[in-house]
Amino acid sequence: MIRTSIRNIGFSRLKCGVTLIELMIVVAILGILAAVAYPGYLQYAAKSKRIEAKTALLKIAMLQERFYLQNNRYTTDMTKLGFGVPTNAMTNSGTYVVRVTMNGTNEFSASAAYQKSNAELGKCATFTIDSRGDKGSAPYADCWTNSRR
Repeated sequence: MIRTSIRNIGFSRLKCGVTLIELMIVVAILGILAAVAYPGYLQYAAKSKRIEAKTALLKIAMLQERFYLQNNRYTTDMTKLGFGVPTNAMTNSGTYVVRVTMNGTNEFSASAAYQKSNAELGKCATFTIDSRGDKGSAPYADCWTNSRR
């Protein structure tokens, strides 16, 4: 019978596992990477939600013009524009509520209002567009054009 011991194979000289110092170095490096990357990610996510709100308003303006050409008036009923709800449609991410209001029969105004309560609320909380194509935003007036916010 042949007996093989661990000492004969050479396993006694191998180190198995990771030391605590090595693990702490890896955790520190991951913490530094996360501290650098997370604020950039938040800005990117906020920017994409603002773009989604602006896109929804431009779509409503286009659909309102199409409706006006066919019916000689604008509408506040969003189902007539192709949305699933008659009023207060949400953007796909659920961060902005889109509303249409009428200023007589020949003018409309559409707005997208931010629904969350975080730092984004103080930057570009509301977007508006009207039947003349005038665009606005609050509290900053340049949210339609300034992509750095």
